[in-house]
Amino acid sequence: MIDTDEPTVVDEEMLQQAVEEQGPKGQAGVIAKQETIELKDVLHLRLDYRHILKIDHLWQFTSLTKLQLDNNIIEKITGLEFLTNLVWLDLSFNHIEAIEGLEALVKLEDLSLSNNSISTMENMDTLVNLHVLSICNNKLTQLDNVIYLRKFKNLRALNLAGNPVSTEECYKEFIAVYLPDLAYLDFRLLNEQTREEAMAKYQYALEELIHNETQELRVIEAKNQKEEELQQHREAFVDLLNGSQLFEGMYADDTEAERLAYLPGVPMLVDAYQNQMVALCVQLFELGLVQKRARDEEVKCFFDCFHEAVEDNQQVASEIIVDFEKARREMLLEMQRMMDREELLARIGQGSKETCDLHDELMTLELQLADQLEDVVKDFERNISDMVASFIEAAQGIFAQCRDLENIHNEKLLEISMATLEKVAKNELEEESQDELRALLVDKDTVMSAIGASHDTHLLKIDNREDELVTRINSWVASLMKTIHHDEVARNRKRIAEIHNYIDNVKEKLDDLNPS
Repeated sequence: MIDTDEPTVVDEEMLQQAVEEQGPKGQAGVIAKQETIELKDVLHLRLDYRHILKIDHLWQFTSLTKLQLDNNIIEKITGLEFLTNLVWLDLSFNHIEAIEGLEALVKLEDLSLSNNSISTMENMDTLVNLHVLSICNNKLTQLDNVIYLRKFKNLRALNLAGNPVSTEECYKEFIAVYLPDLAYLDFRLLNEQTREEAMAKYQYALEELIHNETQELRVIEAKNQKEEELQQHREAFVDLLNGSQLFEGMYADDTEAERLAYLPGVPMLVDAYQNQMVALCVQLFELGLVQKRARDEEVKCFFDCFHEAVEDNQQVASEIIVDFEKARREMLLEMQRMMDREELLARIGQGSKETCDLHDELMTLELQLADQLEDVVKDFERNISDMVASFIEAAQGIFAQCRDLENIHNEKLLEISMATLEKVAKNELEEESQDELRALLVDKDTVMSAIGASHDTHLLKIDNREDELVTRINSWVASLMKTIHHDEVARNRKRIAEIHNYIDNVKEKLDDLNPS
């Protein structure tokens, strides 16, 4: 405990001191201190009564399951985002005014926020595993705020005593009916009589709430499904190509197209152009999904093959080590009974040779596996690159058709424009159209300039979407192969280190038996 009236911040020195104080005692504690306790391995940590103002420096405690921060002067919940394995958290007796900063604590089951200054229950949506919530002696005034807790289906115990809301006449009945899965309220069992009385009193309000929740849930599910589908489309690199999105994007920033739309016959021409463009986009979209499924299957097949090869190799190595360990234990027992020094030295020498042979055998196995995996990776890289190249070629062919459609549309637009200019020259244009077209049909150059600008805008949008597709899928392949190569190098190095460590340990045990 830190004896000070000055506000403190959680720092590395405080954490190291706390870990040592709460670590093993006696000889085990001495050994732990000598070997330095790894913060990432600490499971429980007490930081209570330390006058802490700000939570910080907890990023290394990734395995922490229980954290005690009660009886401090914390004003804001921060610095907990790395504690994803936390199950129990005590922040009671602080100066906290708002529930926040808990988003990453998805495994949290028991949360205490008692004796703070919290006025609203909020920002706990991700705490889906919450079983116990203690938030007594705060500033909760609205009974309706309890409805927020309906989303926590695992919540079994709730403590709200000492809040203004707990003095409401219908307090217990309201909670009993709106939190039907709650077993304990303020440390008391909610009995069936209370639930029945509450249901009779709030039945219609509850039915309306359930109806509204159902409607909201449907909206959320539809939104999530749409987002999941869009994510699938992104991973296929054909997002927003399953309809008129590309075509609409081509016209979104095209101010000239708005003016050209006043030309006789152009609206019908644009409609026909849109239908043809959408058909091509949908063709590309469907091709993208088919190709994604094929790539996913290829990736799955690769990793299945990869992991099977590693597991088979590890099985062979494990059997070799098991046999070696059996023989080694017998050898050690035999050596411990030897009285003759020369005989013992000879046996140690034999053991050293057997150990070296084991090292060579294990290293040979690993070398064979590395060579095998290298071939597997090369085959996969070739296959996936061919699949991507084939998709890119097909996609570029469809984008070329899109450009052809744009060129044809542009030619027809020119024809309509020239014909309209002739009518203007002959004063044959319908009277009601003259006002809209006057600014555009000043002369031939003005019309040609407007059509050319519109054409360039459309082609640029098509080119940009094509470039985006090619860039993204090539980046995906490059990133995937980089990860595979990196992971294999890391696996190989780790395995070699394991072999060396094991062999060194065996040799060390042999050296300990050397009488010299």
